Amino acid sequence: MSDGKAPRAERLQKFLARAGLGSRRACEELIAAGRVAVDGRVVTEMGVCVDPRVSRITVDGRQVRPQPLAYYLVNKPRGFLCTMDGDPSILVTSLVPSHVRVFPVGRLEADSEGLIILTNDGELAHRLAHPSFAASRVYRVELEGELTERALGRLQRGVYLAEGKTLPAELRVIRRERSGAVVELTIREGLNREVRRMLAAVGLKAKRIVRIRFARLSLGSLGPGEFRELSPEEVRRLREAVSGPPRARPDWLRRDRSRLRRGKARPLTGQADAGPRAFRPGRSEAPPRRRGRRAT
Repeated sequence: MSDGKAPRAERLQKFLARAGLGSRRACEELIAAGRVAVDGRVVTEMGVCVDPRVSRITVDGRQVRPQPLAYYLVNKPRGFLCTMDGDPSILVTSLVPSHVRVFPVGRLEADSEGLIILTNDGELAHRLAHPSFAASRVYRVELEGELTERALGRLQRGVYLAEGKTLPAELRVIRRERSGAVVELTIREGLNREVRRMLAAVGLKAKRIVRIRFARLSLGSLGPGEFRELSPEEVRRLREAVSGPPRARPDWLRRDRSRLRRGKARPLTGQADAGPRAFRPGRSEAPPRRRGRRAT
């Protein structure tokens, strides 16, 4: 008997994320790779809407069904990887004996430590990890080298990386030492290796990076390798933290990222993360001007 309601359709990638297959971006990659089929037909284009109550949706030939949602907070030790592939003994997911398949929200590089969220809630993971929702990330950083006022100012204004100019960072000096300093650094984008790259752009090197807060969660007293389940109230606060509309990016930054995606601008490696909009220490913070033809 019909319930009197029209079938509820949703985007395919959103359903896959909700079913625990990964973040929305990871699910889009599954679709683009031709691994997803709806009622026996392979789907590779984005934007297809499905009603999981009446459609049979498969990934690699196996039917996808929604799972109960799970949320964990983990203190990632150094050396563990925030990925789903590789040696299982060093994957951060191996630290949690979950009854469902979970994945990390964003990434902490292998040499970084601290707070990472594991979940199978793809929609929440997308909002927490995506730079446009500006979820705050707080790191305690042990620096090597002299922390100058000029470097502080540049970080607080934002620095240029290959993707464009970062949002201004909040920085609190905890203590200064003869060979460096300990600071708390707050960022709101979560770009790849953003903390190390920002510090390198102003001539600083991080000896140790520990994430101590993410959105409205704190690491607390969890020791390295320990975990705990999030309470319903904590999950609600996380949703509230990223409930607004995505933050618009400057036009020049959107153009720059679009060129990177199309392969027309290739980021280079180097201390200041050279790239189409990158700057090396000591250069002006103004965006580079496009060179025109010399008048004849």
